[in-house]
Amino acid sequence: MKKIIDFIEEELGAAFEKAGYDRSLAKVTVSNRPDLCEYQCNGAMAGAKAYHKAPFMIADDVIDNLETKKYIGEITAVKPGFINIKLEDQAAASYLNDMRDSEELGIEKVKEPQMIIVDYGGPNVAKPLHVGHLRSAIIGESVKRIARKMGHKVLGDIHLGDWGYQMGLIITELKERKPELPYFDEAFEGEYPKEAPFTISELEEIYPMASARAKEDELYRESALHATYLLQNGHKGYMAVWKHIMEVSVTDLKKNYDNLNVEFDLWKGESDAQSDIPDMIGWLKADGFAHIDQGALVIDVQEESDTKEIPPCMVQKSDGASLYGTTDLATLVQRQRDYEPDKVIYLADKRQELHFLQVFRAAKKTGIVPSGMGLSFLGFGTMNGKDGKPFKTREGGIMRLENLIADIEEEMYKKITDNRTVEEAEAKATAKIVGLAAIKYGDLSNQASKDYVFDVDRFTSFEGNTGPYILYTIVRIKSILNKYAAEGNETDGLKITGAHSDGEKALMLEAAKYNDVMTVAYEELAPHKICAYIYDLANAFNRFYHETKILAGEDDKKKESYIALLVLVKEILEACIDVLGFTAPERM
Repeated sequence: MKKIIDFIEEELGAAFEKAGYDRSLAKVTVSNRPDLCEYQCNGAMAGAKAYHKAPFMIADDVIDNLETKKYIGEITAVKPGFINIKLEDQAAASYLNDMRDSEELGIEKVKEPQMIIVDYGGPNVAKPLHVGHLRSAIIGESVKRIARKMGHKVLGDIHLGDWGYQMGLIITELKERKPELPYFDEAFEGEYPKEAPFTISELEEIYPMASARAKEDELYRESALHATYLLQNGHKGYMAVWKHIMEVSVTDLKKNYDNLNVEFDLWKGESDAQSDIPDMIGWLKADGFAHIDQGALVIDVQEESDTKEIPPCMVQKSDGASLYGTTDLATLVQRQRDYEPDKVIYLADKRQELHFLQVFRAAKKTGIVPSGMGLSFLGFGTMNGKDGKPFKTREGGIMRLENLIADIEEEMYKKITDNRTVEEAEAKATAKIVGLAAIKYGDLSNQASKDYVFDVDRFTSFEGNTGPYILYTIVRIKSILNKYAAEGNETDGLKITGAHSDGEKALMLEAAKYNDVMTVAYEELAPHKICAYIYDLANAFNRFYHETKILAGEDDKKKESYIALLVLVKEILEACIDVLGFTAPERM
């Protein structure tokens, strides 16, 4: 389904052409002065130089030659040459009715769907998720859902940190604590135990202790490095321990991501790319793409157009060890072989931008991926506390993600039960839903690349630009529709008949922007634009609600039109929060 702005441009374009001007000048935008008009065109300003004519004369010519006005209602020329447009009331109603009758509210799907992999999450196994993992999970999940909404085939890959030195540390510490385990007996030839020799709590305690000790004890560090080497070269016992680490960690990770309503299609990690590294290194050398520089194997990625130095992409250290760049390139080898993606989108801290630039250039230069494949990096800023520093616990430590979620849910539970009597089970279930909306909307409403302050009091408020406010608006609409249905009325088949007030017209215009907003949010990988849209839509509805007797009026036809509009607004809001990764309760 076309966007409403496209229909306006078609009518205006025909007028530009008839008046003797280039049709491309009929570019229409939403007005930045809604008190004057709803849409505007600045094409006359742009065409003045080419046609050696005053802009207002061009604007007058265009208006005089406007023949078709199905979508354009009132149109005026304003000096020095702006064209101000108001949407025709019945056209707006017709468009919104078509949205309701269309699949997925008339979203204009991409004409050529792509196979896209979104690489997000990126936790290290054997370590608990903390607030630092929040942004990648929340933003990545939304980007994945938006791309799917636009018609693409999308796979979300968690890309686990499950290989390397951290595994050697855990194995070394476990060996010191429990040397009697069969994994450390070189003569053992039986089957290793099916049950892990540790719980997730023990595992989460082992890693930081081992990491700290290795910084102080050189012999211990060398043991961990050797254990890493043996693991990566297939040591049978160490591989068995590694499998236990993975099973215990992934089970816990899935539980925590489930609490965030984040789902990954692929649970692959750095380990999955290891088998591709030797061959990749071999042909990179053989084909002359990689060379030795100060003992390390590197790929030059500097380009003539660069205004600053871009260091080479290092793919092997002087001791033969792999690096993140090695693993990321090998992962692209594996992804290209298994999925042949048209695009891969990476979510990570914006401070990793140089790393991904090096990897992307190396992948294209060496032919690891086709030249036409899209490689995008969406770098996000830091989630900070009110002091402007990275978010911490009251004691100053890094907050576990599950504790943050629990704290938000507790805060929402208090707010839900403070002002009214409600069953405890229902209150807790609602608090869980609204708490998640508070967290996700609080993050996603900020532009991804920017740092932001995580303000619990503001994010859990039912007023202002917050998740709970959006959900409260949806619940308010549901309540009205339920009352209408309780009076024995049907909502199916009702039609929007046109605006009966300025407030209703404003709400209709906001609803009509849905298609355009979703398109822009995908093109720019910008979930915050969806947040801004539904905040405006919720505000427009609440103004309409306070100004209008929706159910109390005596005019049944007008009431039916109101209800038809409310059904559509509810569906739009629900579609938007779905791609943001949360849902609305039935009541609050």
